[in-house]
Amino acid sequence: MRILLAEDDDDTRHFVERGLGELGHNVIAAANGGDALHFALTEQLDVLILDRMMPDLDGFSVLKRLRAGGITVPVLMLTALGRIEDRVDGLEAGADDYLVKPFAFSELAARIQALGRRAAPAAVTTQLTAGDIEMNLLTREVRRAGQAVLLQPREFRLLEELMRHGGEFVTRTMLLERVWDFHFDPQTKIVETHMSRMRAKLNEGDRMDAIETVRGVGYRIRTA
Repeated sequence: MRILLAEDDDDTRHFVERGLGELGHNVIAAANGGDALHFALTEQLDVLILDRMMPDLDGFSVLKRLRAGGITVPVLMLTALGRIEDRVDGLEAGADDYLVKPFAFSELAARIQALGRRAAPAAVTTQLTAGDIEMNLLTREVRRAGQAVLLQPREFRLLEELMRHGGEFVTRTMLLERVWDFHFDPQTKIVETHMSRMRAKLNEGDRMDAIETVRGVGYRIRTA
């Protein structure tokens, strides 16, 4: 599953992120409510884990904004507040489950699995489109103007990240984290090298470059 983990305590966030990753989940981590809200609005997610108390925006405020905006992704709230009133407030605001700190990771993992099973299958996207480029996430096929484009697995993931963001820029750091699972800069040209190869394949036949690069900002796929 693709999971957003919003937790401001570094030790807890790193521990949970590592544990979920070992279970095969794709985790996007946020240390504050502002980033959590951004990711929740722009990423395709299966489950959200929101800490009740965070800087910038608290988890309760993030949850209310998401539900007001029609975002129905299942939400598990984490809190150090064990009072019944706090749990009731969270559930009434739209949380699907509540877990009080400190918690056992095994219980957290089980609750996430349960929430994931509740998610409607119709919410799963299997086809992405940007301009004349089509991507089938089930068959792992890419076509541009109807012609097949053969991409290597990393190239496919790069293109997928760009297409999921539509006309928004995706930074090099974001690509390192989501395509290679690097949470540090390897000081190599790994992103640039794979991006160059992918572009060459997409643009074969003197087509217009499908990807826009802005130095110091990132990459964006052209949607028109």
